[in-house]
Amino acid sequence: MSPRTVDVLGAPEDVATGQASPVSLVVTGLRVQFGGFTAVSDASFDAHPGEVRFLIGPNGAGKTTCIDAVTGLVKGTGSAKLGDDELLGRPVHRTARLGVGRTFQTASVFEEMSVLQNLDIAAGMHRRPVALVRPRRGADPRVEAAAEQIGLAGALGQRAGTLSHGQKQWLEIGMLLVQDARVLLLDEPVAGMSHDERTATGQLLQRIAEHRAVVVVEHDMDFVRRFASRVTVLHQGAVISEGSIAQVQADPRVQEVYLGTSAGRGHEGSGSGSTTDDDEGARA
Repeated sequence: MSPRTVDVLGAPEDVATGQASPVSLVVTGLRVQFGGFTAVSDASFDAHPGEVRFLIGPNGAGKTTCIDAVTGLVKGTGSAKLGDDELLGRPVHRTARLGVGRTFQTASVFEEMSVLQNLDIAAGMHRRPVALVRPRRGADPRVEAAAEQIGLAGALGQRAGTLSHGQKQWLEIGMLLVQDARVLLLDEPVAGMSHDERTATGQLLQRIAEHRAVVVVEHDMDFVRRFASRVTVLHQGAVISEGSIAQVQADPRVQEVYLGTSAGRGHEGSGSGSTTDDDEGARA
């Protein structure tokens, strides 16, 4: 079957009804504490299909902690809803089965396996157990389609460990697509990439966001300026500004705590674009 007969970038299916159902992520009053330290305080933001939403802010602002709470990696209070489903309080695997896809700063791929095997394993998340052991005549059409969309159709037989850093990130995104993730939460996806890889990644996220909610934690301000639909700025665990990149850049509070000392260099902090966020505070 040709990959063109399967649209992995189309609207994902609702896990309960099986019908195509793009949904929004709405986070309200999110609070995360580690002992006596408040990492996130009353943060609210949303992300909708049709836009690429960025979370930005200085190191220690709580950006990665926000998506950790949404995915169940850390405990949070408040509300985080994907459509009608409340996410907070669920274990990680149940959150994933609701369609929440997450990438980390270091790509989580099976390096000893091929690109095809990585995508096939991810595609098996929603297969019945008997289907996982039944012999198949060829690759899952969704796997072939995803490989084409992420630019790895010519590398299906290549061992994942030999891919470039950018290609590993694309592979991990492809693994979320074949799982039919309804929202993608991406933690610094372009850190360490070349300029061409960053451009290709931004264009891929824009295509994905046509039918899915996409939230990106990022330090690379040039990448944010080029590809952000809306931006949420956090500082010391709280939201201090929200809007288009032009709106937040013009906000005096943002200029004071963040952009004023880093915007001219294109990256936050050290200017490398590869610093971590929430290897910070109480989790340092």
